Amino acid sequence: MEEENNSTSGATQLFSLFAHPAGHSLSPLMHNTSFQHYQMNAKYLAFDLQPEQLESAVTAMRTFKFGGANLSMPFKHQVIPLLDHITPRAKLLNSVNVIVNHNGELTGDSVDGEGFFKQLANQNVTIVNETMTIFGAGGAGLSIIQAATEQHLKQIFVFKRRNQSFGQVDQQLKQIESQGATQIRLLDYANEAMMIQAIQASTIVVNATNLGMGDYNSQLPAPPGVLQYLTPAQTVCDVIYAPLETKFLAIARQQGCQTFNGLGMLIYQGALSFKQWTHQAMPIEIVKNAIQLQLTESRK
Repeated sequence: MEEENNSTSGATQLFSLFAHPAGHSLSPLMHNTSFQHYQMNAKYLAFDLQPEQLESAVTAMRTFKFGGANLSMPFKHQVIPLLDHITPRAKLLNSVNVIVNHNGELTGDSVDGEGFFKQLANQNVTIVNETMTIFGAGGAGLSIIQAATEQHLKQIFVFKRRNQSFGQVDQQLKQIESQGATQIRLLDYANEAMMIQAIQASTIVVNATNLGMGDYNSQLPAPPGVLQYLTPAQTVCDVIYAPLETKFLAIARQQGCQTFNGLGMLIYQGALSFKQWTHQAMPIEIVKNAIQLQLTESRK
């Protein structure tokens, strides 16, 4: 039975990731583990595309009747004109990270932010009427902020560098704020005094920047003089999962905070994609174990 499930036939339903780069992605492992669990005749493949190849990749989705796809940067915005429909939240964010193929009609949605809060809810973190501080307002940050309004947070402090996109992000946040009752304040990253005030008022603190990974491995999303105000009553999250514990999370853990890396957000947004495609619940614990095994093997 297992052999038959792992085989590919003319009836195999295909799903994909369009990304650049794509080779490091854990999405194929997550989805193929889930297909195997349900003994579905389906395969998930990762495609490393150049920007000019995206249009032909979306055409191939229709031609070969792919069930759906995920998108990573830099394609989340670029794909929108190539789709038939997008959900209201995808329109609000101007971003799509999951496509569902309904008999040749492609619908785009953005589930990153919902995935972030699914993780917290499953860990019994109180969300409704809470205050959150978030560092960064790029794609990940905006998706979390938008989802926070749907989760009925009371207030969000957003810290962003005052660069050429500051005004545009301010307008986008005003649009997001108008859709719910959550107050959103965009603040200059350089304002450390305001950062301290925001952290003291927050129960959830999130790093949505790339500070802590890759070339920025040793960097923090906020100065140590700000992070010293973290307390054990707070939940501290990072969207980064490589490394599994950033310097930011290590400091928060040392100060007694409950901490979460970006793996939960990745898994739960994957689960939301899987649900849209198959109408089945992703076997979360089985997927977590498969990821843990792969990460352990890769470190050997």
